[in-house]
Amino acid sequence: MTSLFPALIGSPAERPALRFGERSLTYAELAAAAGALAGRIQGAGRVAVWATPTLETAVGVVAALLAGVPAVPLNPKSGDSELGHIVNDSAPALVLTAPGTQLPHALGDLGRLEIDVREAGREAGPESAQHSLTAITALTADSPALVVYTSGTTGPPKGAVIPRRAIAATLDALADAWQWTGDDVLVHALPLFHVHGLILGILGPLRRGGSVRHLGRFGTEGVTRELNAGATMLFGVPTMYHRLAEALPGDPALAKALGRARLLVSGSAALPVHDHERIAAATGRRVIERYGMTETLMLCSSRWTPPDPRPSVRADGEPRAGTVGVPLPGVELRLVEEDGSAITAYDGESVGEIQVRGPNLFTEYLNRPDATAAAFTGDGWFRTGDMAVRDADGYVRIVGRKATDLIKSGGYKIGAGEIENALLEHPAVREAAVTGEPDDDLGERVVAWIVPADPESPPGAGELADHVAGRLAPHKRPRVVHFLDALPRNDMGKIMKRALKHD
Repeated sequence: MTSLFPALIGSPAERPALRFGERSLTYAELAAAAGALAGRIQGAGRVAVWATPTLETAVGVVAALLAGVPAVPLNPKSGDSELGHIVNDSAPALVLTAPGTQLPHALGDLGRLEIDVREAGREAGPESAQHSLTAITALTADSPALVVYTSGTTGPPKGAVIPRRAIAATLDALADAWQWTGDDVLVHALPLFHVHGLILGILGPLRRGGSVRHLGRFGTEGVTRELNAGATMLFGVPTMYHRLAEALPGDPALAKALGRARLLVSGSAALPVHDHERIAAATGRRVIERYGMTETLMLCSSRWTPPDPRPSVRADGEPRAGTVGVPLPGVELRLVEEDGSAITAYDGESVGEIQVRGPNLFTEYLNRPDATAAAFTGDGWFRTGDMAVRDADGYVRIVGRKATDLIKSGGYKIGAGEIENALLEHPAVREAAVTGEPDDDLGERVVAWIVPADPESPPGAGELADHVAGRLAPHKRPRVVHFLDALPRNDMGKIMKRALKHD
């Protein structure tokens, strides 16, 4: 089995690998620390990792992957009930933590191993990592690497078993699409218990031989500082990019720093078109959106096009606001009707569920053969539950989740996402979410949930309906409008629509 981290041994010893605030590790130090820890946990069935935004979390996950032991990242913000379910379901042998970490009651019966990255580095040389790399030759591409738990919006979280091939396939496909190399320096402030922050944001740079600077907490000052200090890539979620867009008019230093970045990437939810355009106008850089989920890792992205295209660099298309680009290399993607028949018209209007096949897929839901079987078709396509349309040139535009964002009104299939984007173009709207509710005449009616830019002077419902009808189509206008102080969001910035209650 080829190593997930060839750069861990092959990179120059003093090459920077990880930096969290003022603390950092070179590749030699990371190899020593992770290699020593791998030796201590080798043979364990699974290990949990208390996934705080720290060096210890990164070292713990890398060590588990070196040892061939599946890692279960734990969200430190989870409550006792959720943590108890995850621990009972995944049955880890122990939990890896930073020294002195106070763990919640739900983990009280779990053995614990503290990670002292500096002590481990002094006690063992890089040969310990080399030993770990050669000690796991029995692993295969389908050997489990991580068990990442889903958000659990429709029941207890399910543990998606992610094999080693999925990590390698996704990161290599993104390297191809984004021309991601060891010369890149990534900056982000994403949590490390999820695919975006952990696999893309930590394992991605390490697989390439590059480096990552984690901000700990997102802020415009930190983004400006790191991009001015040589960082080439920024990863974020729409909430972060919205804050950047809001700050840009009064912060020329931020605009200049973002303009220096080679790549701005947004994911985990749709980035409103309005924020796309504001950032592009202020910085000259367009944000690339990519699309994926826990079970599939990454599926789609626009390709990065260098400022001066070279014949040796393939560029399949510019970033396009409102789309997630095209399927990544190795990913098969199709849209299907409710009866399972494939949609063949790439007309930008025909809405269907996204189904995918490829080496990037998870293997199973842990201990849930029923859920695993339900998630796949008989010929191996994974049912994402996401609804989309495809343009004539193959670009994919997500219109929402099948369960919460597909509205059937008056005989039309309407995606909530495009209405949300239209609403966000109204100057009096700060945030917007769209849902459907039962209607005796239409089947369902479109409902808008609005956070106004000025709470003292919200826009009228009729004004918003006319605004949407003029940009999209009359049947897509909201029939009901609710005004809120804030929209409910999870840790990744996604709007939790099930928390939006109709009267």
